[in-house]
Amino acid sequence: MRTKLFEPGTCALIALVFAALSPVVCAAQQRLNPLMHDRTEPQPRVVVPPAPSTQEQVGRPPSDAVVLFDGRDLSRWVSMDGSPARWKVQDGYMECVPGAGSIRTLQNFGDCQLHIEWATPPTPKGTGQGRGNSGVFFGMDRYEVQVLDSYQNSTYADGSAGAIYGQYPPMVNASLPPGQWQTYDIVYIAPRFDSKGNLVSPAFITVFHNGVLVQYHAPLTGPTSWLERKPYEPHPEKLPISLQDHGDPIRYRNIWVRELGPPTRKELTLPRALLDTYAGVYERGRNDTIEIARHGDQLVATLAKVRFPLFAESETKFFAKTVDLEIEFIKDAQGKVDRLVYSVGEGASTCHKIK
Repeated sequence: MRTKLFEPGTCALIALVFAALSPVVCAAQQRLNPLMHDRTEPQPRVVVPPAPSTQEQVGRPPSDAVVLFDGRDLSRWVSMDGSPARWKVQDGYMECVPGAGSIRTLQNFGDCQLHIEWATPPTPKGTGQGRGNSGVFFGMDRYEVQVLDSYQNSTYADGSAGAIYGQYPPMVNASLPPGQWQTYDIVYIAPRFDSKGNLVSPAFITVFHNGVLVQYHAPLTGPTSWLERKPYEPHPEKLPISLQDHGDPIRYRNIWVRELGPPTRKELTLPRALLDTYAGVYERGRNDTIEIARHGDQLVATLAKVRFPLFAESETKFFAKTVDLEIEFIKDAQGKVDRLVYSVGEGASTCHKIK
């Protein structure tokens, strides 16, 4: 009798585990040099490390970080619909104005290291989830690391400070007393989807709360949510980071992010109202056009009967990722978009909007 090494169900489980680990394995393989002790291998890029903050003084970001908030203004933040952020800035921090709505970064991020400092109100009010509640979200409001006053405040474990909301409680409670500045250092690995929208690997999150490891490479089951565990839905790898308005005046300061992996082009999520001004048909030649349409938060160009999702790198410039296609929208003297300039690999051509 032949011995079965793996039952069918076990094989499926092993395949799922390998799929989940694929981004991590691929990243490690990219760094692995086939020749040990190779004297010609490029030297690591020099980065000046951060200086830590104290309760009284804000630290310094590392030299290669994208600074999202330096204590002066909200120029890198907008409301969720892309309109100006309505939180207040004072004394080197931003503060949630209850009822103003959550805010998000204008720039999109995929795999990244995020540093953020936060403080709950110094005079506690309420109990449980009603005390100092906010959240740090990745993936355009999809994946939340909970912010909460969890100092001597009991609530359900997967909703406490440092929790991946509704999925993973923190390994320990590392909370400081209310009013004190606390830190999150978060490593986020975005989920991957194939060309048909099937999940290839889930999102992973690691969290240090006040320097203490509270989440380690936790695989998310899907978007975080209250009362339910939603399945994954396909989305772009890079999306905004957001901060939640949950009705409490939570303060944030010294927010910076480091993108992981090889350098890529900057991406933005623009207001839908702005994207709608670019939608239309542009004449490329006789009986030949470029059609621009908005799908959700993204423009799609149809050129030579081929559809190309477009990614914004500024308010007017867009690019594709499957081919070297670049498009810039141009306004007339009255401020109305009347043409675009496009190029594929070389040169540039102007197309006028016909409808």
